[in-house]
Amino acid sequence: MIKSIFLSAFLVFGIGVFAQIPAGYYDSAIGDTGISMKVSLHNIIKAHTVVSYSSLVTHHQVTDKKPNGKVWDMYSDLPGGTPPYEFTFITDKCGNYVNEGDCYNREHSFPQSWFSSSSPMKSDLFHVYPTDGKVNGYRSSYPYGEVSNPTKTSLNGSKLGPNTSAGYSGTVFEPLDEYKGDFARTYFYMATRYYNEDGSWPGSVSSNGAEPKPWALALLYQWHLQDTVSQKEIDRNTAVYGIQNNRNPFIDHPEWVDTIWFYEAPSPSSVENIVQELQAIIAPNPVNNQLSITVDYAQYRQWIVRIYDIQGRLISMTHKQGNSIQLNTQGLEAGPYILNIQSTDMMLYKNLKFIKQ
Repeated sequence: MIKSIFLSAFLVFGIGVFAQIPAGYYDSAIGDTGISMKVSLHNIIKAHTVVSYSSLVTHHQVTDKKPNGKVWDMYSDLPGGTPPYEFTFITDKCGNYVNEGDCYNREHSFPQSWFSSSSPMKSDLFHVYPTDGKVNGYRSSYPYGEVSNPTKTSLNGSKLGPNTSAGYSGTVFEPLDEYKGDFARTYFYMATRYYNEDGSWPGSVSSNGAEPKPWALALLYQWHLQDTVSQKEIDRNTAVYGIQNNRNPFIDHPEWVDTIWFYEAPSPSSVENIVQELQAIIAPNPVNNQLSITVDYAQYRQWIVRIYDIQGRLISMTHKQGNSIQLNTQGLEAGPYILNIQSTDMMLYKNLKFIKQ
């Protein structure tokens, strides 16, 4: 019962960039949840204008241009610092390459081999980015993941090596932290745009067709939480819309990742019983070993505190009392979690997200 409530009442950790969204664009999806929302969004974004693969070279000058006019290559960029090299549009397009910085080409962040290089996926701008040819070659068709002992490291710090996140130990490619959310929301777009159109796709170690496998979903969701929507993504979403006439819903409404992948309908009894949302905060967040919950409620209450992983599995449940609650999080694996605090009389509740370092 509690699981149903908190999954449907997730905190909105991002804001919809309504100023960029055409009026009425998402109206047919508003109010939907779970798979129904995915279907509704699929129907909104599926009929995009298909451009040619060769035209992406020109389109990238609109969708992936830095403020200084150079190519915005997420595999070589160094946000807040000086990139090891930058590319000039068209002039530096591959071609042949030997070293990093020689030239750039077109990177399918969702690799072509996962969908048999078919159209319209091959030229869908939402997942095709301009990147350094050499680093693109390093990445190859490996899934994204997290690496602690890299076999290769690019000049900007992107890494190739064995995955260290739970559920998969094969070779993965790890981009910079500042762009992990970009790639995560790209994959949520692919899972929605090509929903029920991916039956013939070979898939991969991280995807069933267009849908992320559980280990990949957990990782992408963590990246989505940690690296929130940037102005770069907002501008690119608008630029791609001007070319393809469709949008990435998870840039416009990042909270819809929760609504689709982590939603369960509340039961009638739980709706009737839970009548008031608490004011409560947690700190620090991200947390290491000790999490503090401060409840803003004057009257005495006893609380049930539950921690769930992002797939909705109950990790722990404890009974606490008072307005200041301490939780030991030392035994949790690194990653995102959902904390639900509820009064024992079922009349008060709060859902909070936190990340374990």
